Amino acid sequence: MDFTLNDEQQMFAQTARQLFADTCTPDHWRRQMESGAVLDAERWAQIVETGFPLVLLPEDAGGLGLGELDFALIAEAAGYNALPDPLVESAGIALPLLAAAKPDSELLCDPAAIIAIQHPANPYVADAEAATALVLHKDGQAYLAAREDVTLTRKESIDPFRRLYRVDWDVAKAQPLGAVDWDLALERGALFAAAQGLGLAQRAVDLAVDYAKDRQQFGKPIGTYQAVKHHLASAQVAIEFARPVVLAAAADIAHGDVQSCARVSHAKIVALEAADHAARASIQVHGAMGYSWEVDVHLFLKRALALTNSWGTPYFHRQRILHRIETQPLGPDQTFAREAEHA
Repeated sequence: MDFTLNDEQQMFAQTARQLFADTCTPDHWRRQMESGAVLDAERWAQIVETGFPLVLLPEDAGGLGLGELDFALIAEAAGYNALPDPLVESAGIALPLLAAAKPDSELLCDPAAIIAIQHPANPYVADAEAATALVLHKDGQAYLAAREDVTLTRKESIDPFRRLYRVDWDVAKAQPLGAVDWDLALERGALFAAAQGLGLAQRAVDLAVDYAKDRQQFGKPIGTYQAVKHHLASAQVAIEFARPVVLAAAADIAHGDVQSCARVSHAKIVALEAADHAARASIQVHGAMGYSWEVDVHLFLKRALALTNSWGTPYFHRQRILHRIETQPLGPDQTFAREAEHA
């Protein structure tokens, strides 16, 4: 399996990183929190202009026709900047699901449209208030409903930017989509949560490194002390071990078999564990300030905690890995290889 990023993918990822770095700073977060806005309209317009919502849509639906590996790079950049907007779940999960079920939907013609998704794996719907429409689930079937045709009840999330809602709706006011591939939606949700975890983890480490260079204690930067170095090195090692796991899962997800599902589960577990580890290490490096609202690290820890239990709990994903171990060949030749009988 070759999941080396080509020049085009690296440029695509750099575009995402630069856009989010420019439009999603801590000042932007805090202004959005103070205003109570569910969406930063100016930032969303720039995201739409880049074509990010079209990445996973097929070309005949007006999309870019790219793959999960390409979108995972965008999700990682979104995690690095704790993007508050619903790009990942709308463009990475809901829109491709809608395109497969109803390729003639008018919503696919509007790149600014935001689609929220009610998936059986999640108790509540994320970002439903900002959505143009919602893909809803009932008795194994999918339906499409306009935002104004559903009733939303806000549910608290540990992440202030992950707005969760209970959705009450009437089947008579929704458009049937029939049976859709809920399993593929789950795989994408878990994969892109893992990719965000990589970004969250790296940003937490970077914040700690910057602080450790500036903070003086006993006449020298605290970053010169071995204990601080060990904390951050341990967090960075966890990130570097998680990264190829996430990339391999993204490259293999299309197979939809036991092996690819286990890769996705492995990616979600190790990436979000790395994010948790990195955020807690960063908080400790910041000292007592790390626990305060003024320091930004807590937002990355909260996002990591929220994503850990979305798109399948750690127990669910460990059970899938166990199933792969019990039913498929093991060995070093299986790590990044796919033999014919597994294809």
